[in-house]
Amino acid sequence: MNSNAASQIFPDSDTLIPRFREAGDIILDLFHRDGRVADRWLSLHPREFELLWRLAEQPGEPMTRRELLADVWRIHFEPETNSVAVHVARVRAKLDAFGLAGMLATDPERGYFLDVPSEQSVFTFGDGGAGTR
Repeated sequence: MNSNAASQIFPDSDTLIPRFREAGDIILDLFHRDGRVADRWLSLHPREFELLWRLAEQPGEPMTRRELLADVWRIHFEPETNSVAVHVARVRAKLDAFGLAGMLATDPERGYFLDVPSEQSVFTFGDGGAGTR
């Protein structure tokens, strides 16, 4: 699809949402709504995927609990729940299988962020993350 055809289908959008988002060794796939490390899928639940996708949008930039509730949960008030912390713990547990749990970092004063190393990935993505499930 050329950009002119895309602008006719999506007239209010200057850019299209990418299918893939890389965060260090993790490749997030919007089509599958899951993430991969090397050739293994993380088996993320929908909210876990949304959380990681949002944090991968700006790696290294902390997001407060309130911001995540608004952007991921679409809640614009502070509920009496620890849902964000629970989902962060679940994602960390899934990343831990690859030794990557520390990538989902917490700054006690500023919130959660992806701590993506600047060096080259230790995993090889032969097809640039575009493989099939």
